[in-house]
Amino acid sequence: MKYYIIDAFADGVFKGNPAGVCLPDRELDAETMQKIAFENNLPETAFLLKKDEGYALRWFTPEQEIDLCGHATLASAYVLMAYLKPSMTSVSFYTMSGVLNVEKTDGMLKMDFPERKPLPCRVPDGLEEALGASVLETHLSRDLLVLLESEEAVRALTPDFTLLSRIKEAFGFIVTAKGSSCDFVSRFFAPSAGIPEDPVTGSSHCTLIPFWSGQLGKTKMTAQQLSKRGGTLYCEDLGSRVSISGRAVCYLKGEIYVNL
Repeated sequence: MKYYIIDAFADGVFKGNPAGVCLPDRELDAETMQKIAFENNLPETAFLLKKDEGYALRWFTPEQEIDLCGHATLASAYVLMAYLKPSMTSVSFYTMSGVLNVEKTDGMLKMDFPERKPLPCRVPDGLEEALGASVLETHLSRDLLVLLESEEAVRALTPDFTLLSRIKEAFGFIVTAKGSSCDFVSRFFAPSAGIPEDPVTGSSHCTLIPFWSGQLGKTKMTAQQLSKRGGTLYCEDLGSRVSISGRAVCYLKGEIYVNL
């Protein structure tokens, strides 16, 4: 099958978040897709299959299938619009999280995603020790949003991933603060899913956007994820949905050979 590695939320290679995009010619079973994702050993591997007027889309970390992934969705749209159908300007993906629409606009790809507004919750036992930082507040959706005092505190984090993986209240941990050079910053950790730190996480912004929209009193925001590779996301709160925009570049085009 055709295979691409795309750096998403990036304007050059070796930045943003790498995603594998696989284009099988028929439906694969989940076990095979999981083995391919493990072999690829990227934060996410996406599988695209033509369906109706759009494409069925599934996402796998090296350890498990997940219900929503932003950067691999961006990467999948980029492959379609840059290589398979250059005249395409919008696409619909059928996923575990419903229909996700992506359109090309102003030199970027804009994704329409479900909002995942977090609710205040108690600070889990052991969280501050695992992060090595003082926590102001925590809020829970699929992931645990952890508010710190400053951008510098988020940037300086060196979590203990063994301790963090013992906290079972959430799939992942979104550590965030108000930005000094943008509206807000974040980092994302999901050690239990085989992702100690994700370079740039689109799905976490389904939670971050409504949270920071309420905090800052604005609907359009610019966000930065402060991983080593880093990435910029252009965000908008649409009410029950969020808009997440970014750029992408191709690092690799190739073929995967498996016996099915």
